[in-house]
Amino acid sequence: MKKIMMVTMLLFAVITGAFAQKQAQIAFDKTTWNFGTFAESQIQTCTFTFKNTGDAPLIINQAVASCGCTVPTYTKKPIAPGESGTLKVTYNGKGKFEGHFKKSITVRTNGTPEVVRLYVEGDMTVPQGK
Repeated sequence: MKKIMMVTMLLFAVITGAFAQKQAQIAFDKTTWNFGTFAESQIQTCTFTFKNTGDAPLIINQAVASCGCTVPTYTKKPIAPGESGTLKVTYNGKGKFEGHFKKSITVRTNGTPEVVRLYVEGDMTVPQGK
């Protein structure tokens, strides 16, 4: 009985090791971008750069902003290990309240971490009389 139990455990360990998968890993250069002070009429853009530091292809499944005034676009093709990609964010504050803002972009990947939050912030001014 002990031999059967030992053989079963050994077989389980070998099978588990055989199915261990390579993993993609995303690493951003920075996770926050500050636009500084700008006028409402100015549309702001920035680009976040990331690298696949893992050993499997990295895929961005989704990038969703916290509001409609912030629009992310990103590299759609798989990023090979050691390669880089970009995520561009456009902020249009037209018709929004003036002052400081901080918006988030939630990035979902097939790698680790599965979810990364990026932030854009700044101070928007509105012309007098509006």
